Amino acid sequence: MMQYLCLIYEAESLYEKMDESQMGELMAQYDEFTQDIQTSGQLVAGDALMPSNTATCVQIIDGKVSTKSGPFEQTHEQLGGYYLVEAKSEEEAVLIASKIPAAKTGTIEIRPVMTFN
Repeated sequence: MMQYLCLIYEAESLYEKMDESQMGELMAQYDEFTQDIQTSGQLVAGDALMPSNTATCVQIIDGKVSTKSGPFEQTHEQLGGYYLVEAKSEEEAVLIASKIPAAKTGTIEIRPVMTFN
């Protein structure tokens, strides 16, 4: 088994437009997905992230720590959360990621986790 990080990118503005009923339906879809991969034993970890305007970016510029509030780059989609899953292959990881509700409205980036001895 190999671990894959499924990064969830979506436009945060989609959530701002949802009413309480729509948000409840979406959260129920996430709960169902999470329960399914928990039951299958494929879930290692997963969490939603606070909105991108709460981010702090850190860089070293001319040897000094520099910080910037908000997302690093202006993009149409923001990183909203992740699932760390175990899968037998990249194909299985793609199948898992395709079931994440945001795959319908955003992008799920899959990255194999590099392990060091």
